[in-house]
Amino acid sequence: MKKEVIEKIAALMTSAFGLVAALAWNDTIKALFKAVFGKPDELGAMFVYAVVVTAIAVFATIKIGELAEKVTAEEKAAEEKK
Repeated sequence: MKKEVIEKIAALMTSAFGLVAALAWNDTIKALFKAVFGKPDELGAMFVYAVVVTAIAVFATIKIGELAEKVTAEEKAAEEKK
């Protein structure tokens, strides 16, 4: 039970730090788009921002999934050698 609690706390803390980092990047990217497009409230700028952020999120998710599969395969191969 203690292990499960520690694992859950670690997962929640990791998620919290991820959220803080995402919010920091959100503000940074918004500032960049404001510098490039002018007013950030314009529909065109908001649309481009949403598309760019979505593309980055999809790319990152795919790469993280590939890395997770690679690590899982390596761990499985190591277990089979034992």
